[in-house]
Amino acid sequence: MTAAVFGHDGPWTEEEYLALGGTQDRVELFDWSLHVTPGPTPLHQNISGELRAALRAPVRAAGLRVLEAVNVRLRPGRIPIPDLVITNDVDLRVLVIDARDVRLVCEIISPSNAATDKVLKMHYYAAAGIEWYLLVEQENLTMHLYQRQGAHYVERSVTKAGDELELTEPVRVTIRPEDLLA
Repeated sequence: MTAAVFGHDGPWTEEEYLALGGTQDRVELFDWSLHVTPGPTPLHQNISGELRAALRAPVRAAGLRVLEAVNVRLRPGRIPIPDLVITNDVDLRVLVIDARDVRLVCEIISPSNAATDKVLKMHYYAAAGIEWYLLVEQENLTMHLYQRQGAHYVERSVTKAGDELELTEPVRVTIRPEDLLA
């Protein structure tokens, strides 16, 4: 991948981006440019796995899917890789999921890319029409739930360790932040 990235000139097409294949780094396409971040830490992955496990049964009961680290096309030339998504029942063989099928998107904030999750991706997800955005701070396990209002998100709840997040949309589930370290 390195030779392909450094030898590339000009904007990246979606086809070129998708042809890069798998990598240890997280490579996302933002407005025809690559955004590269290091692979997640074990703590990040543990939180993601426990959150997915907590969501699995209620998501299935609602006829939806919960997926980790998949390509989501927000619009042409804009394909992030969120930590978790709750989607409609999509074809699991596709390489890219369309934003219109995403019901909730979740990012687990890493200290190295907090601004990307809190500003850039928040704006992009809202602009793409994704109704719910869940941000999880891995340092203190605080969960921020946002709902789209127009082209922006409005914070609906903040859940800290010792409290419970009560999701009612797109699925009904109660999540305790401390359970994400199990």
